[in-house]
Amino acid sequence: MFPSNPVGENYANPKTCLFHVLFKAAALAFYILSALFIDNFVIIFVVTVLLAALDFWVVKNVSGRILVGLRWWNEINDLGESVWKFECLDQESLARMNKKDSWLFWWTLYLSAAAWVILGIFSLIRLEADYILVIGVCLTLSIANIVGFTKCRKGPVSLLKHGEPVSLG
Repeated sequence: MFPSNPVGENYANPKTCLFHVLFKAAALAFYILSALFIDNFVIIFVVTVLLAALDFWVVKNVSGRILVGLRWWNEINDLGESVWKFECLDQESLARMNKKDSWLFWWTLYLSAAAWVILGIFSLIRLEADYILVIGVCLTLSIANIVGFTKCRKGPVSLLKHGEPVSLG
């Protein structure tokens, strides 16, 4: 459950870790606190979804690449089919990734999605259909990152020795 790091090992990328957690926390905190201070659903919806979208983008394009050496995206080919693309560092570079950074990345990815599920259950119990919509959008963005990075992690690792990412899709 706890990262198995040598004593005294710190985060290799503390600023990236901070922003990785900050955007997740901002979306969740705004959603939770807005119910206490804001009566306008439109403002709650727009700001919460904007923060969740910023989190999605930061995780997908910045922290995923820096903290765990993975990147994914989805594109439409000439036949109109959806194609997943994955980038992954070579095995040697992945072995050098900071364990604390990786641990923080994966745990916050899953815990934020779990938090949205719990908030969704509360909204269902309270019969707040409009708030379920907000949670649905935020949960969809979280799950998209979970699926993308999980598929990327389980895919074949590139054989590059220089630490350059390679397209696997």
